[in-house]
Amino acid sequence: MPQVFHRSSNTLAKASIFGAVFLIAALGWGLDQFNRSSYMTRAMEAREQPVPFSHKHHVGQLGIDCRYCHTSVEQTAYAGIPPTKTCMNCHSQIWTNADMLEPVRASFRTDQSIRWVKVHDLPDFVYFNHSIHVNKGIGCASCHGRVDHMNLTWQQNSLQMEWCINCHRNPEQYIRPKDQVFNLEWTPPDGDQLTLGRKLVKDYDIQVRLLTNCSTCHR
Repeated sequence: MPQVFHRSSNTLAKASIFGAVFLIAALGWGLDQFNRSSYMTRAMEAREQPVPFSHKHHVGQLGIDCRYCHTSVEQTAYAGIPPTKTCMNCHSQIWTNADMLEPVRASFRTDQSIRWVKVHDLPDFVYFNHSIHVNKGIGCASCHGRVDHMNLTWQQNSLQMEWCINCHRNPEQYIRPKDQVFNLEWTPPDGDQLTLGRKLVKDYDIQVRLLTNCSTCHR
């Protein structure tokens, strides 16, 4: 029987299969990088708000404690958005006629909440509890970054599962004394986070083996 294909067809077939494997691997890597990119996670993207609230001004310059506005952060799963009355505690006395604060005054007059744009928005299938993190020594800045440097707030980290898991597997790299949780400028003594972190993990009875259990976050 005469030969149907040229002898070079075998080489071409092998090269095609070999190239296809590399092409699929490259596409997979590219999709993974795209999924981690700030385009997908919206990390480092300042969000426009109905009122241009500046953490840099209120926290960094005026020194207002996180808990003044986020009153429930130590007791509940949610940090809480301050009611307009909290804003008016100050702004009924200062900047009373500022145009950019009219939405705040209107909200107070009409008892209608300001429609803030959520910055740190986890999927519905993820359970996150602020109080357990705060009460186990995880500082605000560890997740939210230096909000005292932000005019408009942005999402500092990806909030993807691998980012959460990294902390859950290695809490000693992030944990701090409980009395420093709300201190955005805190740094470990002598820069030795690991020594302090290992001690605090033991002192605060953090069960590392349970932190990577699926049901911890997915309920």
